[in-house]
Amino acid sequence: MRKGNGKAIMVLVLFVGIIILLFISFLSFTKSSEEQAAEAVHQFYKLEQKGTFSESWEMFHPQMQQKFEKSHYLQDRPHVFMNHFGVDTYTYTISDPTEVQDWSMESGVEPIDRAFLFKVYKTYKGKYGNFTIVQDVYTTEVQGEWRILWDYNK
Repeated sequence: MRKGNGKAIMVLVLFVGIIILLFISFLSFTKSSEEQAAEAVHQFYKLEQKGTFSESWEMFHPQMQQKFEKSHYLQDRPHVFMNHFGVDTYTYTISDPTEVQDWSMESGVEPIDRAFLFKVYKTYKGKYGNFTIVQDVYTTEVQGEWRILWDYNK
């Protein structure tokens, strides 16, 4: 009788240990909203660095996609930022996120319940010298995907 109880306790302890390990593994692989939002900003600017503007345009929030016709964005973005500045690419850094509530990208559009604000610092080294552009970039989740927005408020 004693031997059976010892085995049962050992199996129970092993089972509980496995459950705890699985839970810890799940927590370490699950990223916070802030981390996911930051990854989206990084992904957007990595695509822009590589000149894959079609893919970066796809990461825009629907409000942004309405603001820029895709074909116009694909022509205008590299023309202004690469050709005029005389650079091939740039480096960038982003700030830590700040959560914002009920934010609108411009007046007259529906506010977004929850977004994250990042300051993006893009540094260019070109024929007109070195300079950095700072832009407020917002992210929000739309149907399980993080989307990019820019601020047009005056």
